[in-house]
Amino acid sequence: MKQGIHPASYRFVVFKDMSNGIAFLGKSTAASKETITWEDGNDYPVIKLEISNTSHPFYTGKNIMVDTAGRIDKFKRRYEKKK
Repeated sequence: MKQGIHPASYRFVVFKDMSNGIAFLGKSTAASKETITWEDGNDYPVIKLEISNTSHPFYTGKNIMVDTAGRIDKFKRRYEKKK
């Protein structure tokens, strides 16, 4: 790999899928103000995800509708025909 182009500040963070509540520990450079106590007793920053491999239809094989913050309703209101 080319030297000097990748961030050196990788740290452990907890990624939490907000659609089903599943969390997993990984590394990231993303900033977060919230922390959570993980299974090992240490506190880690939390990165909230709208969808992950545990809830994505491609990985689960289930076709579920994930409506975050009423986006579908907002889309329908914006593009409905005016009467």
